[in-house]
Amino acid sequence: MTLSPEDLKSLEKYALQNAVKYGKAPQAKAVMGKVMGEYPQLRADPNAVSVALEAIVSEIANGNPDAWETRLSKIAPELIEALSVKKEPDKGLKPLEGAETGKVVMRFAPNPNGPATLGSSRGMIVNSEYVKIYKGKFILRFDDTDPDIKRPMLEAYPWYLDDFKWLGVVPDQVVYASDHFPIYYDYAKKLIEMGKAYVCFCTGGDFKQFKDAKQACPHRDTSPEENLMHWEKMLAGEYEDQQAVLRIKTDIKHKDPALRDWGAFRIRKMSHPRPEIGTKYIVWPLLDFAGAIEDHELGMTHIIRGKDLMDSEKRQGYIYNYFGWTYPKTTHWGRVKIHEFGKFSTSTLRKSIEAGEYSGWDDPRLPTIRAIRRRGIRAEALKKFMIEMGVGMTDVSISMESLYAENRKIVDPIANRYFFVWDPVELEIAGMGPSVAKLPLHPTDHARGVREIAVENKVLVCKDDVEKLEVGSILRLKDFCNIEITSLSPLQANHSEVSLEALKKAKAKILHWAPVDGIPVKVRGPEGDIEGIGEHGIAAELDKIVQFERFGFCRIDAVSEEEVVAYFAHK
Repeated sequence: MTLSPEDLKSLEKYALQNAVKYGKAPQAKAVMGKVMGEYPQLRADPNAVSVALEAIVSEIANGNPDAWETRLSKIAPELIEALSVKKEPDKGLKPLEGAETGKVVMRFAPNPNGPATLGSSRGMIVNSEYVKIYKGKFILRFDDTDPDIKRPMLEAYPWYLDDFKWLGVVPDQVVYASDHFPIYYDYAKKLIEMGKAYVCFCTGGDFKQFKDAKQACPHRDTSPEENLMHWEKMLAGEYEDQQAVLRIKTDIKHKDPALRDWGAFRIRKMSHPRPEIGTKYIVWPLLDFAGAIEDHELGMTHIIRGKDLMDSEKRQGYIYNYFGWTYPKTTHWGRVKIHEFGKFSTSTLRKSIEAGEYSGWDDPRLPTIRAIRRRGIRAEALKKFMIEMGVGMTDVSISMESLYAENRKIVDPIANRYFFVWDPVELEIAGMGPSVAKLPLHPTDHARGVREIAVENKVLVCKDDVEKLEVGSILRLKDFCNIEITSLSPLQANHSEVSLEALKKAKAKILHWAPVDGIPVKVRGPEGDIEGIGEHGIAAELDKIVQFERFGFCRIDAVSEEEVVAYFAHK
């Protein structure tokens, strides 16, 4: 039996999956069992399969985990996906290949078409942390040269700077790609003169037909002199929108269509939102061209980018080769999927906000840094969470609960405790005169003192708790007094002198409560708004995170005479 190329590919992909899963050379026996189970037709000649598999395993064993993940993601990305839910990513940051202390230069390069998201924070944190480790230089570069599809948002620029400040990171340099059009134009002219770029007048559909057929378009062999003339006309505005494209000349017969004569500049007669740029330019660089030039000009030594952008390095490699430059060391990482938010894009969120579906970019239902900051998530928690995730090719599927767990460790010791009652029901207590309840601000830090709540003969309790009560129920109002329920409608109780021992023996419920003259509180969270009544002391906690007992941690966002607005962080 002779194994077909497809059979050999199947052996290779399952051998690679085994290597990626366990981080070491694949085990032929385990792979053999997997292959025979998946492909019954191979059972006809197990010896031939075994011989072929041994050769494949031997070749793979000469590689390393990064190479295995790269190869597997190319030939069988679905097997990488399958591992993402099973494989626990390595915690922490691995050493950077070829990094020298004091010489590392890295960047975070967002398109500012909206504020930073949780996905963005990974790049912000990991790149800046690596630079800190190697005592290098960290650059924030705004890749803002797309006036159309991902049009920059003017407010997003300072928002990014503010988010970096919140994270405790100040970039060593802030760069605006839109400031560098003259530099891009200069390099484009040099490529044209070298015969490595040409002006193409094909429509998008026509060029695709040529490209797919591995054929040169009619303009590919135009002389550098004529191309320079067309280039100058592009810059002078003599051609219409998208009438001409400057292309980088590559291998038109390359096996990957994405690498065949890719576009570097296009005409878009649009304004840029930055007033410094406005309508100054009409020929716009595409991201792969601008990024290649920026990384060289800024002296980038290392780049971390998504594995979905592997083609960018290959396209940009042509420019680096033409100019004799050395490409930065590049690491690719997998996607991060957050269960609570599913798939999202900044462009989609922007449309939803403009349509009034959200209150703004800091709406608690959104996966933006601005939103989680407003909810009371601490920068230390987010940084620890992202750094421990590490850098790897495997896609990572996570829950916000993991971030909440990190944040809880930080805020639990510092958050004062208060009562907040949602869906309040009035409870009248007979046999009790005016008194003052004294409750600890924190259950373990008694040095903080107490909070005092004046009570006469009525308090508020949650409707959910009332529905579980019965006449004759004995319970305790937390840190206040014991009561016995005498009526459910209206809700009434007698002040009881039952001992603490008797309460424990009866497994009596402990209810949180609020004064009837408390302050209205609105809690805004991912599941919507919840309204109720809270203690007056909450109003003194503006911009601080507190714990509403039996409810969760919240950040006090606004205080007025009418109400307190709090943003829900987590349980």
